[in-house]
Amino acid sequence: MRDSSTMRSFALAGAGLGLVAAIVFASATTGPMFIRFLLLFITPLPIALAGLGWGWRAGALAGGVGSAIVFLTAGPLVALAFALTQVVPMVALTYFALLSRPIHESDDGAEDDGSGLEWYPTGRLILWAAGMGAAMAAASMLLLGGDVESLRKTLGEFMQAAVTAGMPQAEGQIGEAELAALSEIALAVLPAASAMSWMSSLLFNLWLAGRVTRASGQLARPWPDLAAITYPPGTPLAFGAALVLTMLPGIPGLAASAATGGLFVAYVLLGLAVVHYISRTKPWRPFALWALYATLLIVNIWIAIVIAILGLAETVFRLRERSHLPPSPPTHPNT
Repeated sequence: MRDSSTMRSFALAGAGLGLVAAIVFASATTGPMFIRFLLLFITPLPIALAGLGWGWRAGALAGGVGSAIVFLTAGPLVALAFALTQVVPMVALTYFALLSRPIHESDDGAEDDGSGLEWYPTGRLILWAAGMGAAMAAASMLLLGGDVESLRKTLGEFMQAAVTAGMPQAEGQIGEAELAALSEIALAVLPAASAMSWMSSLLFNLWLAGRVTRASGQLARPWPDLAAITYPPGTPLAFGAALVLTMLPGIPGLAASAATGGLFVAYVLLGLAVVHYISRTKPWRPFALWALYATLLIVNIWIAIVIAILGLAETVFRLRERSHLPPSPPTHPNT
């Protein structure tokens, strides 16, 4: 009886959340630009809810149902884009998030949450999201233009259309030189910005789904200590290599820029983790965190660079270890 009820819950959650994902995705095609961006940003949330709440197979079911609905309403190409950009990355992340193995006595350094299980490291989840964001950004560049010249031309046409739509009175007043300059700026920042946007969407929706499923008693794993995240030792070298490779001409340089954008966000998150960790037990913690996030929201890129440098410094100087603070106590599922 319990198995039948579990399967029914699994099927209803997968199908229902897949329908919601398809509706949100379709809604992102109309309305003001900000609303469209916001809806596209949260499109993976229903799939993340299914994956974290009922297992990655439920997430895959939700993705399959959503893709089928998009296929029937918008055609195969749009359905393929939905599957590759919204379904596959989130199903993979929920699979890794719920991956665990028994802790043995020989597992030095393994963090025991009290259940005797070691869960997939949160830092590696972040790096997976960075890689997926970079891959989607690079693929988007290739779809816009197969080479740099085609991409530059496409961006120029987009800029012209945006200026005409947003400022009709300026039509004819912006010359080819100005449009070319705008296209060059867009070409320089678009790969990294696109990767950061995709990565942020994946991680935000995964985090939000985790909070929702935890609050509802459906999360099947303990809540991780996000302030204690770490990355594999070779990550700084990968970041440095990607940064150097951005100087390559053509598509390889743009792909490296996308990778740099994803890893930059990863180190911003590590820097924020350091601040959260070393401010534990401090009376000024609430004020400091509010001030930090407000500054990050207002100043944005400049404070983000400072925080990323702090994250890079953590890999060298082990700032959290030097603080001599104990790790956060384990939080079990649904507590």
